[in-house]
Amino acid sequence: MYSALPAKKDNTFLFRDHTDYIEYCLNQAKYNLCHFQSIAEIKQNEPDINAYENIDALEELKHVCILDENCLSDVDRNRALKCIFEGKLFSEHTFAGEATRLGLGTKYMINISIDLSIDKIAKLMSMENGVIISKEEVLQQSGCYPEELLPLSLGTRHMLQFSFDIVKLAKKHNYDPQKALSNQKMLIVLNELTSNEIVNEFIENRFFGFNRQNVLFMVQEAYHGINMVNSRFIYDKSSQKRLHNHGQLAMQQTMDNQIFTIDNKGQRSYLASEVFGNVLKQMDDKISYNIEDMGYLIESIDYESLALALKKGNAGYRMLMEIVHNNPHNPQKGGMAAFDRKLKKNVIIEAYRLKGIKNHEIKSLNKNFNHYPKPYESWALLKEQCLNMAISVKNDYIYFQPVQGDINFLVKTEFFRRNKLKPINAWKSPLSTPLAIKYMRLQDLQKGFREYSSSLIGSAKTFCTSSFKLKVMA
Repeated sequence: MYSALPAKKDNTFLFRDHTDYIEYCLNQAKYNLCHFQSIAEIKQNEPDINAYENIDALEELKHVCILDENCLSDVDRNRALKCIFEGKLFSEHTFAGEATRLGLGTKYMINISIDLSIDKIAKLMSMENGVIISKEEVLQQSGCYPEELLPLSLGTRHMLQFSFDIVKLAKKHNYDPQKALSNQKMLIVLNELTSNEIVNEFIENRFFGFNRQNVLFMVQEAYHGINMVNSRFIYDKSSQKRLHNHGQLAMQQTMDNQIFTIDNKGQRSYLASEVFGNVLKQMDDKISYNIEDMGYLIESIDYESLALALKKGNAGYRMLMEIVHNNPHNPQKGGMAAFDRKLKKNVIIEAYRLKGIKNHEIKSLNKNFNHYPKPYESWALLKEQCLNMAISVKNDYIYFQPVQGDINFLVKTEFFRRNKLKPINAWKSPLSTPLAIKYMRLQDLQKGFREYSSSLIGSAKTFCTSSFKLKVMA
């Protein structure tokens, strides 16, 4: 079972660079895994190694805050709108992940209208489900053929929706839309394989209407695996490089020269850690967006949850985690929400640490739509403390898997849910692909979305050559 590695006594900067992080991973392996004789033995015991230390003390959630019309005043809502319009909301958009179960590379780059057909989707779903699923069933669940969608990648859709919703919200409340867009500050997290392609797309698409200087980028580092040679753990550069999950990218943000801006010629300017920290100091809240969340494609701005986050921030909370029901028909493994009897508080436990708890046994999940009121404070804590370092053995090498949600163990965290609980709607596997198509269709049919998108997309022919048949909603 995991034990925390003793912190450095003089530590004010846990990971100044990736060399520090690699050294920490090696020390973590030596500290927790030294009694095993081989990687094979470690893999065999992986569930026990990663198991949450209080797994036997987990109960149903308690004292969850309910977000409804009664808990927010007009002052709360107006404060949230002001936070958005004046650029006091920092948004993090994570685009580094790979669609491994779909076999389609970086999630940002997936363009359903081009990459997937009804035939291919049916085959992928049948393989995952173990039962043959017909093309007719896929079409019925999807609501349209993939080629009827606008030819936009998932990442492009994500950024367009954020831009579109801010403009729409500004117009509704008589605020200058261009000023609202220009004020936004954000971090785009990429992977090494597709970072140049995505950065070039931002340039070509005029940063989707946002101010270039306020759009920050970071390439999430991938690491070689740790091997065991003669009972010693070594960082083996002959192994495949892999990402260390989204907790690593949170810690990487505290390192020097990881975050950069792009000028008009595509040249990168890197920021010192304290410079990025100063950006966060100016923010009232930070939102961590999940590219897999399909609900985002029709409503990316949730100013009511922002209003709640700002209100709770005044009460000392530094993280808010939304709780949703697991989908009983297609249960997911995500972050399990439970009450820890020993800690006497609600917690989120990542799937790696659940030691045999099955997907269908998980009743409540974190939606992966987390708020961080006064985000500098949680960021500063991560400069000093490491997240839980669960392991994953892949191809006979050890890779660490810290998760961003574990920040809930470091800061005062509020769990909230909507008045009407809904299952999580995320595109994680072939079985949820029809749902993704359905939401993309709804996105395309938003009044004014196609026209707004075509005004920003760098290549006008994208829309001219599309077979997309638009039926504008009233």
